[in-house]
Amino acid sequence: MEKEKQKTSRANQSRSKSERPKVWVPPSSLDAPPAPDGFRYRWIRAESVGFQDTKNITGRIREGYELVRAEEIENASDYPVLEEGRYKGVVGVGGLLLAKVPNEIAKQRQDYMTQRHKERNEAVDNDLMKEQDKRMPINIDRQSRVTFGGTKKS
Repeated sequence: MEKEKQKTSRANQSRSKSERPKVWVPPSSLDAPPAPDGFRYRWIRAESVGFQDTKNITGRIREGYELVRAEEIENASDYPVLEEGRYKGVVGVGGLLLAKVPNEIAKQRQDYMTQRHKERNEAVDNDLMKEQDKRMPINIDRQSRVTFGGTKKS
């Protein structure tokens, strides 16, 4: 009867017994440190196929991006830093440079791009409606849905 009252101690209980085994995945070469408060990090192209993409870099800088230097981040030795050239001291890998942008600017840019996309879709729809033959109407019903194996909800 005394054995029935005994409980297993907390030390004998282990989560590792119930956890799934760890699965190896190849490391990502685009891992980035967490961005400071109020900023987002983004990898931007500095070169492609061995050619400098100065237009892309200068365009992003004009948009409000700033290149991230190694001394700005903790544990800089965990991330690749360019050792020579124009971008010496900047976090970068494989022709990409790490840049930061304030969240406000990133949100404004996203809103601008969303509005631009909407206007372009409307322009295409209007062109289609002009060309429409009354005997064969064009149905413009754009809809997108992304699911990940769940049940379809309407």
